[in-house]
Amino acid sequence: MHALSELLATPGVEEHVVLGSGVGFLAFHGGLEGGTEMVAAAAALASGASLYTIVQPPTVRWHLPSHVVGAGASPALRSFLGHVDMAIAVHGYGRPGRSRDLLLGGRNRNLAARLGQALRHHLPSWVVVDELGAVPKEMRGLHPDNPVNRCRGSGVQLELPPAVRGASGRWVDANADCAPEPALVAALAEVASELGTRRSGEPT
Repeated sequence: MHALSELLATPGVEEHVVLGSGVGFLAFHGGLEGGTEMVAAAAALASGASLYTIVQPPTVRWHLPSHVVGAGASPALRSFLGHVDMAIAVHGYGRPGRSRDLLLGGRNRNLAARLGQALRHHLPSWVVVDELGAVPKEMRGLHPDNPVNRCRGSGVQLELPPAVRGASGRWVDANADCAPEPALVAALAEVASELGTRRSGEPT
């Protein structure tokens, strides 16, 4: 299994962090799970939230499990996790029978409930699953080394099907020409704006 340090040392892989408010968005499977880093970046920009992303080029297809990313956190990721109080990790998934399901895992269940409320309001035609027992076990995001659970207040692992993040769902072109649903970004930004306490920080 690859380590995060190996991935970040690979040509073409880009890591980015911005320290904003005490709410942070993560998307560390960018380039693999199409549109996820676009969703996270747009929501952070709209709300003044913090942001951490990793984006792989089309020539690199490494899917590091979340607990591997957190256990071997880079200096930039450690800076992000030390800065934010709670986090929302944006992931992509594809599964038969769940093409309209937005899945909310992670250890901060109060945040999951608030985010679920906002998602239902902004995306009424989608199915929001914020009852942890109804989320597939492998997507519940409860591992202590999952980055979303390593900040002070833990957070939510948001699993998005292809259509809502504007992706085709095909592995070979999963990040090409993605156009995430604007209402999704609006829901995330609403919650981040409501809960975030603005802190000063500079992009690194």
